Amino acid sequence: MSNRNVLLAIAFVSFAMIGAAMYLQHVLFLMPCPLCVIQRYLFIAVGLAALLGAFTSKPKLAAGIGLLAALGGLGVAGKQLWILAHPGLSCGIDPMETALNKIPTAEFLPWLFYAEGLCQDATEKFMGLQIPVWSFIWFGILAIGTAWLVLRKRA
Repeated sequence: MSNRNVLLAIAFVSFAMIGAAMYLQHVLFLMPCPLCVIQRYLFIAVGLAALLGAFTSKPKLAAGIGLLAALGGLGVAGKQLWILAHPGLSCGIDPMETALNKIPTAEFLPWLFYAEGLCQDATEKFMGLQIPVWSFIWFGILAIGTAWLVLRKRA
C-alpha cells in the first residue's frame, strides 16, 4: 500500500469523525463540551496533515505531525474518559470553555467549534459505547496509522 493511499485513508477517517460530530450535535442535539471541541481541532489537524502528506514530497513529516495530533487526541479523550469515570468531576463552564469560545474559529464557525456542553454529561451511547470511548478508539487507530508511516522503511 502506498504512502499516499494510507494518508488519504487517514484523512478520510479524520474528516468522517468531524462528520459524525456534526451529526451528533445537529441531529441528535448533543452539545459539545470543551474537551469535545479540542478533539475536533485535533481530528482536523490529523486530517489536514494527512492531506498535506498525500500531496507533497514529505509524507513522513506530515505523518509525524498527524501522529502528534493523534497522540494529543488520545490524551484529551483519555482525560474526558477519566472525568466520566470519576463522578463529581467536571471540565464545566470554566476558563477553558470561555477561552475556546473566543478563538476566531469558534466565532466564525460556531456550529463546529462552539463549546457549550459539560464533559461529565457525555454519557450518551452510540452503538453500545460512550461517544468519548469511540473518539479514543479512533484517535488510537489514527495514531497507529501515522506511526506506521513514520516508522516504515520504504519511502
